[in-house]
Amino acid sequence: MLIGELARRTGTSERLLRHYERAGLLRPGRRPNGYRTYDETAPAVVLRIRALLAAGLPTRIIRQVLPCTDAESAVLPCPGILDSLRTQLRTLDQRSAEIDAARDVLRQIITTAETAPAGAASRTPATGAP
Repeated sequence: MLIGELARRTGTSERLLRHYERAGLLRPGRRPNGYRTYDETAPAVVLRIRALLAAGLPTRIIRQVLPCTDAESAVLPCPGILDSLRTQLRTLDQRSAEIDAARDVLRQIITTAETAPAGAASRTPATGAP
């Protein structure tokens, strides 16, 4: 199938499919005229790529994980994959904790602003002057 058909089947833009190719995630064949051709497994691979990206994995890790997945997207035992996935999970946990802390600060600021006496909100933040 050509890139347009793959894009239609997966709901992915042609531009993004080309990006996946540049990142080493997709390996299409080429016709003599240079057109990309994809086999019948390509839609499943693209959907797997999108799911892994949605899970927060960077393309460098997806490149490692893809060969270790089967048709049902189960991850099979491959050397080094679990270590990479654990590292990525720790990174996501750390980001999540940072986002939670930022969310708490914003809630506190909003609560303080909502309970401040009238006129206090008209002060400029840097000096506190009106």
